[in-house]
Amino acid sequence: MKSKLVGFLMNFWISFSFALYFHMGEREEKCIIEDIPSDTLVVGNYKVQRWDIHTHDFLESAPGLGMFVTVTIPTGEVLLSKLYGPQGTFTFTSHISGEHVICFQSNSTRFAVIAGSKLRIHLDIRVGEHFLDESAIQAKDKVNEEREEKFRKTSEETNSNILWWAIVQTLILISVGIWQIKSLRDFFISKKLV
Repeated sequence: MKSKLVGFLMNFWISFSFALYFHMGEREEKCIIEDIPSDTLVVGNYKVQRWDIHTHDFLESAPGLGMFVTVTIPTGEVLLSKLYGPQGTFTFTSHISGEHVICFQSNSTRFAVIAGSKLRIHLDIRVGEHFLDESAIQAKDKVNEEREEKFRKTSEETNSNILWWAIVQTLILISVGIWQIKSLRDFFISKKLV
């Protein structure tokens, strides 16, 4: 029971957020693909660390190094393209559902021979409607209410049509039954069996 509760809570948490880190070259571009529903706010936090040859570890910060963040929507249009610092927060709202491509590239101007150092990017992306402001939530609720109203009307019309079709079928069966009884009665009378 306890493990199921922990599993449920982990699935709930993972569905709204994921954090990871990845390595990339200083002049390399790395992209992730995230399937995002329409009208959903996405908030991403990242931090860049540069590999230090002397300490053989990643430095806590990478001063002077920034990241170009580019977000491309499923139709191929660029939704966001901006230069940020060594750590930052980017946000965007998806307008259509589908696979959004989020790319990172450092703004390093060092020559390719010198710029061979590794970077570690810590990335935390939160996807969900719980970030929307009050007016966006109200607008989304209104759209949902309109969809529910349309669905309810369609269901009521369908139920009404089914009821009338059942009544028509019943009347046809009763008519055919009465016709069969009358035909059999006339047959038996004509044959003088009754």
